[in-house]
Amino acid sequence: MTQWYYVDAQQQRHGPVDPRMVGDLFRDGTLGRNSLVWREGMQEWTALINVAPELRLDMTPPPPPVPEATEAPAAAALEAERPLTGRAVFTASEPVYVAPAASARAEQGSAATGSPYAAPRADFGTRAYAAAVPAAHVVYAGFWKRVAASFIDAFAIGLPVGILAAIIAGLLGFGSSFSSGFASDAINLGETGISYVLTSMTYAWFHSAAGLMATPGKLAIGIKVVRTDGDKISFLRGFGRYWAAFLSFIILCIGFLMAAFTARKQTLHDMICDTLVVDKWAFTSQPERQREELGTVALVVLIIGGLLIGGTLILMLVAFGTLLSMAR
Repeated sequence: MTQWYYVDAQQQRHGPVDPRMVGDLFRDGTLGRNSLVWREGMQEWTALINVAPELRLDMTPPPPPVPEATEAPAAAALEAERPLTGRAVFTASEPVYVAPAASARAEQGSAATGSPYAAPRADFGTRAYAAAVPAAHVVYAGFWKRVAASFIDAFAIGLPVGILAAIIAGLLGFGSSFSSGFASDAINLGETGISYVLTSMTYAWFHSAAGLMATPGKLAIGIKVVRTDGDKISFLRGFGRYWAAFLSFIILCIGFLMAAFTARKQTLHDMICDTLVVDKWAFTSQPERQREELGTVALVVLIIGGLLIGGTLILMLVAFGTLLSMAR
């Protein structure tokens, strides 16, 4: 059963408690509509009213009493003394909750209070001129964002893991690229296998880490990997997702190209593993900070990657032409 934590009116944290206990605390007045709650899988603390459907709580305020005609003077005096709405009764005795659609300045002011319940935030890649999306909308990471993230990961993960795999292979007696001077004619199966296992474990750790949910490349682009319901994926699911990507590769990379045409921009291995790649602000308390556009970082990485690939192809063609001319 899911365990919940809550903050009382004295700003003291309590828990874990089961969902039924949260409902009892709300009904006896210990918790209000704006009381902060949290459970595992949530990115940050949120107001109780935001998770009321999940907890099956009825937070519809009761209708105000209608004064009788014979007591009009007394009712008018009473109306002048009491708050105009049931909402004012709650906010008079409880902390004010800033809605997710508040301005950036208000958000920065609340972060400056140093609340121990505020999740860490990183505002990289957000531009003032970018248009916000509706709060209920989820921005899925398209094909080109994922390509840009893969370029970065090839260096940020591929190079360190390749070096580590060569060292481990040499220590285990499988041979190493270092000992052969990177000039071996045959593929070193031991080193290659170690490299794939380490890479899959690295990807799984990054994708399942609660504070990340993304590899370095995805973090730089501003996207992350989640389940189709928005929850964090597990390490084993991330491990399997890496190997499932080989299915997308062996069918002429059609599985990767599916991200450009499917409804939620899923690749074949996303569909197999029930995952999505979305904007870093999707499924959080600030979905309005999502951005549809490609982004400066992704654009620069794609340009550099395109130049490198194009330059490599040109060099290969020149080398092939030189060999043909020498053969004549």
